[in-house]
Amino acid sequence: MIKSKFKKIGLFILFFSISNVEVQAQSDKKFHDWAATPPMGWNSWDCYGPTVTEAEVKANADYMAKYLKPYGWDYIVVDIRWYVGNDKAHGYNEKDPDYVLDQYGRFLPAVNRFPSAAGGKGFKPLADYLHKKGLKFGIHIMRGIPVIAVKQNLPIKGTNVTARDIYSDKNQCSWLRDMYTVVPGKPGAQEYYNSLFELYASWGLDFVKIDDLSSPIYFEEEINMIRKAIDRTRRKIVLSTSPGETPIAHADHVQKNANMWRTVGDFWDSWQQLKEHFEVFERWNKWRSYGAYPDGDMLPMGKIGIRAERGNPRMTNFTPDEQYTLMTLWSIFKSPLMFGGNLPDNDPFTISLLTNKKVLKVLNESINNKPIFTDENKAAWIADEPGTGAKYLAVFNTTDQKITIEEKAVWNSGLLTKETPGHSKRVDIDITGVKKLYLVVNDGDHKTDWDHANWIAPTLYTEKDSLKLTDLKWIKATSGWEKPNVNKSVSGNDLTINKVKYENGIGTHSNSIIEFDVPEGYTRFKALVGLDEACVTQNVGATVKFLVFTENPSGALPPPSMKIPIHFKELGLSGSYLITDLWSGKVVGEFSGEFSPEINLHGAGLYRIIKVSK
Repeated sequence: MIKSKFKKIGLFILFFSISNVEVQAQSDKKFHDWAATPPMGWNSWDCYGPTVTEAEVKANADYMAKYLKPYGWDYIVVDIRWYVGNDKAHGYNEKDPDYVLDQYGRFLPAVNRFPSAAGGKGFKPLADYLHKKGLKFGIHIMRGIPVIAVKQNLPIKGTNVTARDIYSDKNQCSWLRDMYTVVPGKPGAQEYYNSLFELYASWGLDFVKIDDLSSPIYFEEEINMIRKAIDRTRRKIVLSTSPGETPIAHADHVQKNANMWRTVGDFWDSWQQLKEHFEVFERWNKWRSYGAYPDGDMLPMGKIGIRAERGNPRMTNFTPDEQYTLMTLWSIFKSPLMFGGNLPDNDPFTISLLTNKKVLKVLNESINNKPIFTDENKAAWIADEPGTGAKYLAVFNTTDQKITIEEKAVWNSGLLTKETPGHSKRVDIDITGVKKLYLVVNDGDHKTDWDHANWIAPTLYTEKDSLKLTDLKWIKATSGWEKPNVNKSVSGNDLTINKVKYENGIGTHSNSIIEFDVPEGYTRFKALVGLDEACVTQNVGATVKFLVFTENPSGALPPPSMKIPIHFKELGLSGSYLITDLWSGKVVGEFSGEFSPEINLHGAGLYRIIKVSK
């Protein structure tokens, strides 16, 4: 009798466990249904940094509804620090931020920037405005609970505990100190996240990008709390985790619990960063699944840098060919498309990239996407068009000019990192008879060309005289994604190395070449070179080499285009195939055995291949 009783209890526990697994599986299925295709939208970060206003959001929404919505673009995302009334461009106001929050320690929109939020309405009026246009509304938030809520010991809604009961100052974000960590398992911790998403759901939220969640530390338990809170609202809120690279050791977990996750750090309009994505996307390709997408970050295209963290107002630094590469690679990989430029400033070329239905069909419908090959000068991907037997082929010319031949340098700092004493080294070299001077900064081993680097007091000397290079006009200057600055860091702030500020010098990014003509008679060049404080505080990067050349440091220019052979046999294809160029819409021709498109330097081709019936 007792044995039978225990057997029934065991069967009940087994049934209950199986039921829980099934319920969770159904919940996960619904969660991923919300992003059946890669999300497509606009994000305010690349053009407005932490300072976007309601009028600017609406202007971009109006443009999207009129010109882009018919092509599948529908998310409008307000990025970081919408809750600070006095934030600034090119960084964050951390001296005296004017935070806005409610009695439960939840941030609210700053009314001076978002007037419709007055009277405790939050983002609901703005979300309603977007929804009436057939668009969806998203916001950016930081992981954790506001530091100010802890300091004021505000209550957690629906509990008897306060912010001080659920926080920890461990693992606080290193680049923005608005938040403390929420300690999983603490009474009130889950309830805090529940209250956040209750609020967001009441506003009509459709998308949330959560920062400081996945790099350099992956906060698995906090992601679990967030997922529970989203599921609890029963609202279709797409979850995007940030920043990157998400540790691939956690790929299985993030795939099951997020709709999109970052594969890189902040991506700007730099060819070097774009080229890095070939390797990154190949690494993450197997982890893409229905409703869950590795995210190559926003598209820094169109008019960006208006009040952004990086750079000044500009049309993207990407060439037209590089923009074709960007859109082609993101589409064949099926990365989410979040446009970073100010949409009302789009030119006809930019619009053409965003409204090509044949290319967007590759993004939304292709299956079995995978790389064919990736090497230093070229790459190719292939995918299937479901139900037709056709294939999609993407071909890329990634050939680069060798920017610097280090062996030609007359001085080389070696690798400078955060561990280098003083984050700096001194230059003192003989330049007798030299007519040219090239100051070069190369990326180290992190492939991040937003590293801030400083040439402090670069000076030419004779036995009796000296001349600051900052008093000369350089012949030519290039930088990773923005122009070098005189007597300021490349971000426009004070030149700072190892917390020491300097008045004279040049601020730049890797990779950078600054060319000067040397007046006659000068025999020595001296400077202090080092990592600017801004890059030392970044999660990644801060690894550079400083070099000095007295002749052109670059290698020969590569040819403007290259034929890239694609062998059908290696793809398991036989017979003749009709090939159509998806960007132009034109039929290229009928091919058998091999297809060798001519691809422009840094450019791409995207093709549909269908077997010809005989």
